[in-house]
Amino acid sequence: MNRFREISYFGVVLGLLFAPVAYAQDAAALVTARRQQLEAQLQQIETEISGYQSLIDGKQKEAASFERDIAILDAKISQAKLEIRSLETLISKLGAQIQEKEGSISKTVVTIDHKKESLAALLKKVREYDDVSTLEMLLANDKVSTFFSDVDAFAKVQQALQQQTDELRDFKQSEEQLRVEYISEREDQQQARTLLVVEKTNIEKQEAERKKVLKDTRGIAAVYQQYLSKRAQDASAVRSQLFMLEGSPAISFEKAVEYADRASKKTGIRMAFLLGILAQESELGKNVGRCNEPGDPPKYKWKAIMKPNRDQEPYLTITKELGLNPDAMPLSCPQSVGYGGAMGPAQFIPSTWMMLKDRVGEATGHKPPNPWNPEDAFMASAVYLTDLGADTVAGEREAAGRYYAGARWKGTLGQRYAGQVLAKADTYQQQINIMKGLALAGDRNN
Repeated sequence: MNRFREISYFGVVLGLLFAPVAYAQDAAALVTARRQQLEAQLQQIETEISGYQSLIDGKQKEAASFERDIAILDAKISQAKLEIRSLETLISKLGAQIQEKEGSISKTVVTIDHKKESLAALLKKVREYDDVSTLEMLLANDKVSTFFSDVDAFAKVQQALQQQTDELRDFKQSEEQLRVEYISEREDQQQARTLLVVEKTNIEKQEAERKKVLKDTRGIAAVYQQYLSKRAQDASAVRSQLFMLEGSPAISFEKAVEYADRASKKTGIRMAFLLGILAQESELGKNVGRCNEPGDPPKYKWKAIMKPNRDQEPYLTITKELGLNPDAMPLSCPQSVGYGGAMGPAQFIPSTWMMLKDRVGEATGHKPPNPWNPEDAFMASAVYLTDLGADTVAGEREAAGRYYAGARWKGTLGQRYAGQVLAKADTYQQQINIMKGLALAGDRNN
């Protein structure tokens, strides 16, 4: 066989040998169908959640009564149960998407490996024939027409080589994009699991409150009014309760209100909403764990958990300015994928803190401000929430969603986070009202 015809034949063989491998399409179709089914379930649950919210909003406009307040509690508990179902469904949906992505990545990797082998074999052949001079090619053929036919075949092989190189590059880019999406979905799934833990804690509190109301009042309207009056006057209990902060010592609720009040006056952010954000962040921080503490192994230290080109240098700048040991400051741990390194009660990553710190320092007078200092953390959250549009009550839900999920705030995760924050804000508003009411009553009596 002519050596140049051998190249053409070799290319055909390679094309057949390294064609994309057939995969189990039925299994992939089942996974896709399951994901679509879960998406439909999620939409249905979201509709039901909205229905309960409308019921709660309507009941809250009615005059206070035992029946009304129990109905609101019942609706909130039912809504919370749906929130849990929503998050569980989202976790399953993300699991199906991750499974699909893993299949796509595996398929792409196999195709890339085959194309690499094919290209290596073609390059080897081309290199062999590159060593043959034009004169040798001409003398090797009996007819000039055959020589030109072989030259044309060789040119086609080179063209095919370029095409396969381009295809390999495209497949590599596709693989990189799939891996980015895969990591994002894994992060979303872990965040959903964390929010699920918070939601289960919330429903336990609501069910405990309902039981206490029924126990203390026995369902008698007159007794219920006395119960409400006593609860409204119990400001000492509100003042003394602890406001838990992740990455910083717990402070009294009264001190938290003081910090929130200062931040509110500087930025226009509602006090109760700010308290809701910080309580939510600390609760999430508690559930994702803490890293970089003294004695932690290297894999839990800042060098391992922070994104190198985004947060490590800012973190060193922050700790150096504050005279703090970078190896001893509490930081959030990474979740199953991605990075950690969020600092203090407001859970800001170092790169975000650097963008806010000058404004925070101007507002608190602390230069530089400290992300682990509760007062600075309160102010930093308020400044950031102002940027997100939370300086009006109407903008609070979107701002809360953006605080957690960024541009994807309209999605399930952003909305679940916002819902949890606003529920906390409602509770804190009631407690603030109790403290303010008794303070006003004291002023009138003096």
